[in-house]
Amino acid sequence: MENFVFQNETRIVFGKGTERQTGSEARKIGRRVLLHYGQGSIKRTGLYDRVVSSLKDSGIEFIELSGVVPNPRLSLVKEGIELCRKHGIEAILAVGGGSVIDSAKAIAAGVHYEGDVWDFYEGKATPSSALPVGVVLTIPAAGSESSVGSVITKEEGLLKRALNTPVIRPKFAILNPELTYTLPPYQTACGIADMMAHIMERYFTNTRNVELTDRLCEATLRTIINNSAKVFNDPEDYNARAELMWASTIAHNGLLNTGRVGDWASHQIEHELSGIYDIAHGAGLAIVFPAWMNYVMQHDVERFAQFASRVWGKEINPFDMEDTARQGIESLKNFFSSIGLPVRLSEAGIPDDRIDEMAEKATLDGPLGNFVKLGKKEIKDILLMAK
Repeated sequence: MENFVFQNETRIVFGKGTERQTGSEARKIGRRVLLHYGQGSIKRTGLYDRVVSSLKDSGIEFIELSGVVPNPRLSLVKEGIELCRKHGIEAILAVGGGSVIDSAKAIAAGVHYEGDVWDFYEGKATPSSALPVGVVLTIPAAGSESSVGSVITKEEGLLKRALNTPVIRPKFAILNPELTYTLPPYQTACGIADMMAHIMERYFTNTRNVELTDRLCEATLRTIINNSAKVFNDPEDYNARAELMWASTIAHNGLLNTGRVGDWASHQIEHELSGIYDIAHGAGLAIVFPAWMNYVMQHDVERFAQFASRVWGKEINPFDMEDTARQGIESLKNFFSSIGLPVRLSEAGIPDDRIDEMAEKATLDGPLGNFVKLGKKEIKDILLMAK
């Protein structure tokens, strides 16, 4: 096990009706707030009215910035930065899923910075401070509600890049599973793939003697798989929705990677897919991850066999560990297909004529991954396997 420091300061307010506490929670981080959200679904569901009422009851002034789309855009982030500066905003309230939260974090990081906020995402600078961010979560998926990460897409060049720094971790997150009842099945499925990918990025590690976090990863994956079936059968199954919402947070709040070094190549490869083709992040991960697994499996067949056994219930064949490992990968692939996700580029309508470009862009800063280092050739091979 590696040395580690674990600290997560996000205050989680979980349960039915908790969005009505938005104002009292937001008041702790600022009296003048930017209310940041997507394309209007929170108004159709009535969530907007409840949040606004709570803010007003707590005496909080706010201005609004809507329009966040999946794979959030740099141009809207820059618009938000200017709004915050103009109106003396003290905190940002993100009401939505991972895209809204990531956009809010980027705005928060950019307000006090004199340069271009994109510098942070290119690794040219590191934010020393940020406006505090609060969250009302509507889509369990990215885990951004209590993580140190933000992913933004720059329209020019179709570049999708990440920033990871503790200064953008949200101060509070309100999680009411009832808010997820109206999610379309495909969006629910994309969220499930996203949270599972966050766990698997950590699970496939070269670090030894990490039994506790192995077991935590496996338990969280099994919980997601079990409750996915319940949610698709009954979208208003509160208990199943609650399990998924909490699992999405645990998957990416830092706990599951304590003492171990994760991989993250699959996420970076997927960023090129969604950066160019604007595919939902979870759908892209459902395509990339099984192909990555098949490509790197020989590096540690025993770990893949353990994954097959402990997560998917496959019996380990001590005389053919590779067969067991492949059963686990096939089980993951079949699961993604069963919940309506593409598992091949062709199934998502993505052609193979820009694979070289994606491999080139993914490795601009060097090889990807920690479990197995991947250069341009290896990434190209993985994408070709996923055709």
